[in-house]
This record gives sequence, C-alpha cells and structure tokens, in this order.
Amino acid sequence: MRYRVGVDVGGTFTDFLLMDAGGRTAVHKELSSPADPSEAVLRGLTELARGEASNLEAFLARVSIIVHGTTVTTNAVLTGKTARTGLLTTRGFRDALQMRRGIREEMYDNRYHPPEPIVPRWLRLPVTERVAADGALVTPLDAAGVERAAQRFLGEDIEAVAVCFLHAHANAKNERAAARIVRRLMPHAYLSVSSEVIPQVRYYERTSTTVLNAAVGPILARYLGNLTAKLAAARYRGALLIMQSNGGVAVPAAVSRLAATTLLSGPAAAPAAGLACMTLYHDKSFVTMDMGGTSFDTALVRDGEPAVSASASVNRYALALPSMEINTIGAGGGSIAWIDQGGLLRMGPASAGADPGPACYARGGIEPTCTDANLVLGYLSTEYFAGGRIRLDTGAAQRAITGRIAKPLGLSLEQAAHGMVQVINVNMAAAIREISVQKGYDPREFPLVCAGGAGPLHAAGIAAELGIARIVVPRDSSIFCAAGMLRTDLRHDYVRSCAQTLGGSAAGSGRVRRLVREMLAEARRALAGEGIPRARQRMRFQLDLRYTGQYHEVTVDVSAQSLAAVNWKAVRERFHAQHDRLYGYALRAEGTAVELLNARLSASGVTHKPALPREPRRGRGCARALKGKRPAYLSERKDYREIPVFDGDRLGHGNRLQGPAIIESANTSILVPVSWRAEYDVLGNCVLSAPAVRKRRSA
Repeated sequence: MRYRVGVDVGGTFTDFLLMDAGGRTAVHKELSSPADPSEAVLRGLTELARGEASNLEAFLARVSIIVHGTTVTTNAVLTGKTARTGLLTTRGFRDALQMRRGIREEMYDNRYHPPEPIVPRWLRLPVTERVAADGALVTPLDAAGVERAAQRFLGEDIEAVAVCFLHAHANAKNERAAARIVRRLMPHAYLSVSSEVIPQVRYYERTSTTVLNAAVGPILARYLGNLTAKLAAARYRGALLIMQSNGGVAVPAAVSRLAATTLLSGPAAAPAAGLACMTLYHDKSFVTMDMGGTSFDTALVRDGEPAVSASASVNRYALALPSMEINTIGAGGGSIAWIDQGGLLRMGPASAGADPGPACYARGGIEPTCTDANLVLGYLSTEYFAGGRIRLDTGAAQRAITGRIAKPLGLSLEQAAHGMVQVINVNMAAAIREISVQKGYDPREFPLVCAGGAGPLHAAGIAAELGIARIVVPRDSSIFCAAGMLRTDLRHDYVRSCAQTLGGSAAGSGRVRRLVREMLAEARRALAGEGIPRARQRMRFQLDLRYTGQYHEVTVDVSAQSLAAVNWKAVRERFHAQHDRLYGYALRAEGTAVELLNARLSASGVTHKPALPREPRRGRGCARALKGKRPAYLSERKDYREIPVFDGDRLGHGNRLQGPAIIESANTSILVPVSWRAEYDVLGNCVLSAPAVRKRRSA
C-alpha cells in the first residue's frame, strides 16, 4: 500500500495527514521544535508509522510522496534572525532599500517608523555600472569594484549576497557579470540575483524581494539539507515537495534557489483544502479561516480561484513574488492577553507558542492566553485536549487570567475570560473583512470554511460578527493545511516587464508575444524536468495594466488566444471590467490609454488527487456519541449552563444536533451556540447553520 503524507510546520504544532491509495486518512499533531523543526517532523512520522503498526523505515518505504509546508523562512523574517546579508547595487542607489517608496504606511501617525532594513547601510555596497531603462548599456561594470566588495563581504562573514542593479530587468548583462565574480570569490555564499529572482520594473520592490530571498536562503537551505539527510538516513526514497506561497509545490532544489517563494508557505494550502471539501455543495466561492496556536490565516476563494497578488509584504518588507492573498494576524490559541496604556484589553499578537505554551499547559507559562480563556469558560476538556496527550491545568489558567486581566480591570474571572474570547473574535473578523469587504466582496455571501485546532471554537462568534450564516468545519479541520498540501499542483511563476501603451505599435505587440513565448518555453522545460507530461501542464497568462498616469496597476487574466491573435480590444475590455469592480469606475468612454507594465505566466503541473472517501449514512440521532454534560459559559445567557458534550469521532454522515453543545474530537473542539444546528455531510464535514439559513430554506 502506498501512502501520501502532508506536513505543516507551525509555530506551536506540526500537523500531519496520512492518506492511503483508497483515500483513508490518519491525523497526527506534534508539538513543534523551534530550534530544529525537522525533529518534530521525524517524531511525527514515527508516530504515523506506529499507528500503521510499523517502524519508521518500513513505513517510509511505503510512502510515495511527502508534501511539506514550513514557516522556517517566515519566522526568520518575523524574528529578525535572518542570514548575515550583503547587497551589491548600482552606485547612487545604495539607500533605495531604506527609502522604500517614500510612502508612509500610516499617513497620520508620525511615530510609525519603517522597519530597519534587513541589510544595514555599511553592508550595502555601491558598484559603478549603469543600464538605461530601455536596456541600453550606458556604463560597463567595474569588475575591480565588485572584487573589492566581495573581499569586504568575506571579511564581514557574510553568508548571503544580493545583487540588484538598476534596470537589470531590461538588460541583465552587468548583473550576471557581477554574479560570476561573487561566485568565484565567495563560492560558499548564497547568491540572490534580481534578474533571476524577479525580472520586473519597480526598483525598490525588486531590491527588497532579492534581499529577502538572500536573507532566508541559507536558512532554508540548511533546514532542507537537514531534513533530507534525516529522511535519507531513514531510507526514504519517495518524492519530497515543498509548499510555496503561490499555492503550488516545487522540488527542494527549486525552492532552495528561490527561498523567498516559501515566505507564506503553510497557509497557502488552505484554499486547495477548501475546494476539496466544498465540491459536495458545488460551491466554489467561500472564505477560509485557519486558527492555530500562534496565528490566524484567512483567504477568499471566488469561482474556484484563490486570489494571488504580486505585492505582498512580510513583516512590512515588500515581497513582489506571486503569493496567495492571505491575511495573517497574530491570533491563535496561544495569543497572550494584555492591557494597553489606555486600560483596554488586547489579545496578541505575541504568543506563548509551544514552549512554554499557555499557562494551562503547566510547562512554565504564566501569561493568560486564548486557550486558558476557553478552558475557564468550559469549552475545553482538562483530560481530552489533543486527544488526551496534554492534560490541562484549570487552576493555572484561572490564576493567570485573574492576576493579569480580571483584577486589573475590575472584572470577575468569567467576565475576563469571556472578554478575551470576544476581543480575539473581533480581531479575526476584522482580518476577514480586509480580504473581502476591502476587495469589493460582501462576506455575508460566502460560507465560512473553518479550520485549525482552535478555529471551530471561535467560528460561530466570528460568523456572527460578519453576518455569515453557514460554517463548514472539514473532517480534517485540525490539520487543514496539511490536507490541502496533498491536493496542490506543482507551480512555477514567471514575469517579464514590457512597459508600453497597450497595442500602441506592431513592434510593441511583437515584443509582448516574444516575451510570452520565452516564458512559455522556460515553463515547459521546468515542468518536463519534474516529470510532468504536456497533457498535465496548465498555463495561465496575466497582464499588469493601468490607465495612463495611474500609480498602481491591475492584474488581468488573458487567454492564450488573445495573446496569439494580439486581440488587445478584448484585453482592454477585461481590464475596464476589473477596474470597475475594484474601484467603482472605468474610463471606457473617455478613451484614456491603457498601459501594459508586466506579462505574467503561472505554469502548473497537475498532480494526482485521490477522491475523498464518502461515509455511509447514519440516523439523525446522536445519543451514542453523547459523552455527558459539563458547565460552559453561554454568551447569550451571560452565565454557565450544563450543556451536552459529544464525541466528534463517533459522529458522521446524517447525524444532526441542536445547540448549545460542544463536539470534542481528538484534535479539535466545535462550539455549537444557542439556536445553531450542526449536521454531518457525506464527507464527514460538520456544517453549522444559523437560524436565518433554516428559515430561508423552509420558505
């Protein structure tokens, strides 16, 4: 029997999903090991092997593929623990990294300063060279200057070098020559060259992305080298694929060269998992939310396509590589409650993480967290958390909340705990508004696909804030992203800048077609090298367009036929429609010229995706799954009530129950509020519906 394994390394837990050829799954969660994440990966694989009555080597011999998402690079940037990096740049542009685009992120906050550049000024070394905007060579490269810079880098123990010259996207000759010198003099340094990382206009974004790639490159390379060595020692011979920020996967060698493609690695698998569980409802538009121990991630999927942006940021550093439009905030089970200078209760973004963890873990943590509040309110069991592997200490949670929140605010223990939950729910609802309302979509029109170990306890509270009346909790909710990783395709993204008026001249149109053919050939070679036949290759073309004089552009999907036939009229019409949806107006009648900035290609290699197993129908009754009752705080009653607790692992297709209730599974718990109903579908998903939904259906 051949297995497939999805692994998602998070800040608190490392999640595993095992799937066999028939679609049967097994779930496991392991506390992460921040010092060396590969240790938790190997421990988890060992536990999966034990569950299959096997040792690790025999088990791995039957595993055909491991798809791995990692937060290694993300955490390096968030904590400032990146590799020691140097930057080679065109003379006169040394400070572009620090000047950014000269735009204040918080326009009216004089105290909101930009982050310190990853590369300090004394390690940003200027080089004499110059290329014009049209690619003409103005000043040849000063090779001796590059050699002096490399020698200085050697003296400063630089681990990674970023090379970013002005207009290198139009002519990379000088940049490539500089890279050859650095490779010769610094053979052990990680080298990041802008014309290889992101050959497009906008110098600051290109520089920032190239520097980010360099700064996390050695860290990712060491981690993947460590992981692959441990897997090899365990005689693993299957494929290892790494999750990328764009929602696709790639082989370790590819992501090692472009390490910045993993900066939003783990959360990018959520839309793929959501699409799988929503196929039953023929609904390809929804919002995903994933609340883990450290962070809360949300994304919007519309018509089966998750939004992808080429203007993301990581810890306020610009990242211009295509990434899923995922909004991530510090809101998880480990989020710490605190009181600000104005006396207001806050939750996060700081987290207790896996070590020491929430106070109730009894591992040395003293800060009150969201998990502590859920335990005090009765939503969590002291004996069944993580399937009974972690015993929770209610007294420790009570002491932490009382001493640091309740007493300073003059509240009772229950009021403080309930306030903590309400605050974090509002924070998460605001994050969903950012990817829906601010993009022109009404969240009330989308079902909420809720995941994460902590998510289903908070889903109804978040939905109430947003006016959402239907929630789908997937069967593998607690390891949602790990499940999504097994349903992703290989993907590579390409971009070429070709700034011009759209359809302004035959020569310009010819240049666009030439660049598209160039990207297409490169994509075909990459996918063929990964063993993907032509029949399973999918190409998606996009153009970055704007009205003349605009600062920002809009990315528009275009067909291969439109590009081949140079049908700019159809392309312009798509741009007008997209601009109208995003900004509420289009300049069709005014005849304003449309400018083309970049041509993009997303190349996917379609992978095999096993069908999700369907469950036999059971009766509606849930009596056999009833575990008993326990007091839980009901916000509608503002007091504790004895409510039924059900064993979620014994519930399945057809089972229906009325709130208030708690459904406990080995790796997550679901809170069903007063008046809400829970029903299990044929895939084992738990569907929560508010009274408004049932009234509309009966009508």
